[in-house]
Amino acid sequence: MNTAESYFPNRIVCLTEEARETLYLLGEEHRVVGISGFAAHADPDKKKPRVSGFSSANVDKIVALQPDLVIGYSDVQAKIAKELIARGVTVWVNNHRSVEGIFQMIVQIGSLVGKAKIALGLVKSLRKGMEKTCAFNRQQPHKPTIYFEEWPDPLISGIQWVSELITFAGGKDIFEELSSSSLAKNRVIPNSDEVVTRNPDIIIASWCGKKVNKNQIIQRPGWENITAVKNDYIYEIPSDILLNPGPAALSKGLVQIAELIQQWHHQKINQ
Repeated sequence: MNTAESYFPNRIVCLTEEARETLYLLGEEHRVVGISGFAAHADPDKKKPRVSGFSSANVDKIVALQPDLVIGYSDVQAKIAKELIARGVTVWVNNHRSVEGIFQMIVQIGSLVGKAKIALGLVKSLRKGMEKTCAFNRQQPHKPTIYFEEWPDPLISGIQWVSELITFAGGKDIFEELSSSSLAKNRVIPNSDEVVTRNPDIIIASWCGKKVNKNQIIQRPGWENITAVKNDYIYEIPSDILLNPGPAALSKGLVQIAELIQQWHHQKINQ
């Protein structure tokens, strides 16, 4: 006789970190049988097989795990999804790009494993934490201008959820108009002089999968005239925290953004 539990997937492969992270936060880590290589820090004992990067995956290895669900993310993984579907694997791919999209993803994954109520509780907790984290900054009359750099060559500005987190934390994204473009190629800043012209108070960089080189930033022609460079307000937030559209971005990532903005306010107050 089937139980309610048998109707939900019990062998899940997560091709990206935010899906794995969400399932773990829901207390459903026992369902996860394969993870992305970007989730290595979450499984230091290497008990879960690494089956994918971001744009590539070992399809044979995934199929061998006999998953009843594979969770992927974005158009970048469309080819992987197509190959898996052709092999008879059930695949669910989300394509969210906003903060609200992250919340929706959490509830959707919760529903997929029969934990919708717990997922709604997680969303409520994350929202509460976000409000608390940013309370001081949001009360301040001035908002520091912020340049967020997702990639150095070519210069790529922040995706939508990052821009929204900057705004929520009490800052102003100087390239907010580009953030709604889901594809990185549409967020390319063609001329670095445009950053100089917009003159941000703070520079935050998260180079996807690559360590930020601060010297490379400050040595760009003309950038010595940027207020953030003059005041040494150049910071890195690890991309595995901020550029994965999941709970960590809304908690750890937002906390780091908010702390940088709060430091900026305190410096202004003490001047």
